Amino acid sequence: MNGSATAFGERQTGRVHLATRENLQVRTRNLVEIPVDDGVEERGSKEKLSTRQSSRAVEGQARPSRKENKAFPPWKPQASLILHTTAPLAARISARPLSSLMPEYLEPEPLIDLSPDRQESAILEDILFVFMGYEGQYIRYVDKYNPNLEKDRLAGPGFQILPGLDPSLRDLTISVLKMATYYSAMEAFVEVQSREEFGAINHALCASISKLLKEYLVLIVQLEHQLLSNPSFTLHLLHLHTLPTSHMMFQLYTLAQEILKKNSLLEEDLDDSVDGFDDVDNILEQLREGGDLAPGSMAKKVCKGGNVLRLLTERLSFMSGDPAARSLLQTLLRDASRPYMAMLNEWLHHGSIKDPHSEFLIKEQQSIKREKLEEDYTDEYWEKRYTIRDNDVPPQLEGVKDKVLLAGKYLNVVRECGGVDVGKEVKNVPNSFDDPQFLDNVNGAYAHANSSLLNLLVTTHALGARLRSMKHYFFLDRSDFFTYFLDLSTSELKKPWRLVNVGKLQSLLDLVLRQPGTVAAQDPFKEDVKVQMNNVGLTQLVMRVVNVRGFDEEPAPDSVDRYRTPATRPATDEEDKMTGFEALEFKFSVPFPLSLVISSKTVFRYQILFRYLLSMRHLEALLVSSWEDHNKVLSWTHKSGDPKLEMWKRRAWTLRARMLVFVQQTLYYCTSEVIEPNWQAHMARVNGDEKLDRNGRSGSSKPTRTVDELMEDHVDFLDTCLKECMLMNSKLLKVSPSSLPPLPFLYFPNTPSSQIHSKLTSACTMFATYTSTLSRTLFACSPSLAGNPAHLTYLASTSYRHKNAQSIPDEIKAYDPKKLENLTEMLGKYEFNFNHHLKLLLNALDYYAATETVALSRLCAVLGSATNGGAGDERREF
Repeated sequence: MNGSATAFGERQTGRVHLATRENLQVRTRNLVEIPVDDGVEERGSKEKLSTRQSSRAVEGQARPSRKENKAFPPWKPQASLILHTTAPLAARISARPLSSLMPEYLEPEPLIDLSPDRQESAILEDILFVFMGYEGQYIRYVDKYNPNLEKDRLAGPGFQILPGLDPSLRDLTISVLKMATYYSAMEAFVEVQSREEFGAINHALCASISKLLKEYLVLIVQLEHQLLSNPSFTLHLLHLHTLPTSHMMFQLYTLAQEILKKNSLLEEDLDDSVDGFDDVDNILEQLREGGDLAPGSMAKKVCKGGNVLRLLTERLSFMSGDPAARSLLQTLLRDASRPYMAMLNEWLHHGSIKDPHSEFLIKEQQSIKREKLEEDYTDEYWEKRYTIRDNDVPPQLEGVKDKVLLAGKYLNVVRECGGVDVGKEVKNVPNSFDDPQFLDNVNGAYAHANSSLLNLLVTTHALGARLRSMKHYFFLDRSDFFTYFLDLSTSELKKPWRLVNVGKLQSLLDLVLRQPGTVAAQDPFKEDVKVQMNNVGLTQLVMRVVNVRGFDEEPAPDSVDRYRTPATRPATDEEDKMTGFEALEFKFSVPFPLSLVISSKTVFRYQILFRYLLSMRHLEALLVSSWEDHNKVLSWTHKSGDPKLEMWKRRAWTLRARMLVFVQQTLYYCTSEVIEPNWQAHMARVNGDEKLDRNGRSGSSKPTRTVDELMEDHVDFLDTCLKECMLMNSKLLKVSPSSLPPLPFLYFPNTPSSQIHSKLTSACTMFATYTSTLSRTLFACSPSLAGNPAHLTYLASTSYRHKNAQSIPDEIKAYDPKKLENLTEMLGKYEFNFNHHLKLLLNALDYYAATETVALSRLCAVLGSATNGGAGDERREF
């Protein structure tokens, strides 16, 4: 036989060998079983078979052979090896030479010269090769298809039939060739999506598709066996046998095309062509690990993980009316979700993430380590180390994603403390989303992790004892130690805050905390209390937090500049004049894992309440000290014969008493009516008892049994205290007369705004300081005291610690009636200032108690007693 016939025989032999290698009896649910004849019918079978073989021989003789045409050079197509890729099963041989490059003398006999039977026989042989991705003699790739381009291979080759084929055969052939396009595209899809960057879910999906493609090749072997052994096998029968498989391949093809478009491998999606990294933190992490951040690696978004499962789930829902497609997609979803379920079970039951391709719904910031919490504990470990990738959540986990996040976070904390055996294998866990125990597994893991962390916090690490300790230090509960500390450090705290020696204050505090007989002496956490200075005034600090950022956004580093907004803002004159009393605050170190509940944000709230209570305590001490002077110093206790002077003293005593009532009532309200009831209710929830109302009665709410509820209750307790203590209402801290309802009976000064509460406390402080300096001035206002040597000696030795009488200023040695007039005018201004701002505060409290915080009504009622006396002096002109 000539060369072409020999080549044809080799192809036939190759097909026979392929048929013998494969198991012809393999049957799958996705493929139509094609019966294999045991023999050929004797009647007419030998003639038909010999006719088909002779026609093929005639076809082979129609082409010139190499022996007869030695002038034709031999065609030597070549293939080359290509570089390795991250896809382990990717082909390493270059694409096959195209038929368009074949020499003309190897071209087959034109179809127009063949009879219809011979045409069908030739087309059947070609179709079997085309089904496996090869070009046939009469069926070839379209001209625009380039197998060396990845985009063309992923889209699948188009096929064209050489001219001359019978129209009926052409129509059948065109409908059959679609399956060949699907197969070639799926082969390329499996090769590309098996690369490392596409993640474990895509790898599992490709493995499942590879199984189906193997079953597809089994079908081709069965069809070849039919062609070789069954003379009655026709193109129409081949079309019928391939219909179910063609439908299956179509479903795979459309799924693959959708995934490739999401990956921007076929069409550029302008909306999704963004960086595949989650955020800047992940980019920095990859840089630390030596990752590739070249522009090409950051240009496109990768569809992987939960997005692939979402796409499969949506297609499954869309194709629910097609049983075959539904069965196929269920198989793909089940196989593709196995790696995801392995990651989910590892997270739910061990609290760790094994996600090398960043495709799990939980994202871990590995740069946030537990070791950093020992130096500067922040909320980052809890709020930022583990977060949800909202765009990568599978639909099956959409309703329980928060539980999944919390279950792993809880268990992760317990694991960090050595409470979880990571080597223990968890059995009987679901491996796919369609498992009926899937949701029970999530809920059970969440309940177990929550109870484990609650037990760790409340029992092992004594959360309740830690909170009680913070109450002693920040809320001045049983504060005998703190009174002693203030007595020892008064001389230092009177200085401007920049000149205060913090180290000396810390030494005094340590000395006081170890004093036998005090509450702090028995406190196991007294070593965690540190002294520090804040460079921002309390009112300015709270105004910035409430109006600009909010408590949850306020940074809390260790430096004294932590509350500056912005960080480079210089201190104002008012802040430069702050004393140590106004800038003093405590820092409380909390170890892990208690730092999750007592976070930097909650400590910041404690510090604001502490500074407010300290300011009121200090003001009370100043007024009490003024009262002592008024009852001990001779110039105050001596009854002169001047009725004007005695009336002035009574007015000063009355104003001092009213100021003391205001301070004491405010302090009592904040401690006994706000902090204590809320504290008792909060501790009842911490201990797992029923929730109590502010009066201590049992409520109907369920007890707190989750860690997140515990955290929220702690923050809510502090926010409630801040709000009811007037520290979260900027309108009370800084009230403008125009912001209140009309009050025609009040006189408002011509000032743009009045910081009501701050001005009241400032007026009390100034008055207490002012009266302490009047003791020597009163000597000059009394004729019976001025110039009296005995009184001067007393003044030098007792009141002001002068060394001798000669050091006393001359201005108080002689009687001066004008000094009394000046004192009367100054006292009237203090009275007016206090009366005006107190009335404004009371009306503001009454207004906001009716509109915002009802608890303010009690403070408004008790402060009303401080308005008695002196109200008629408010409209006086000086």
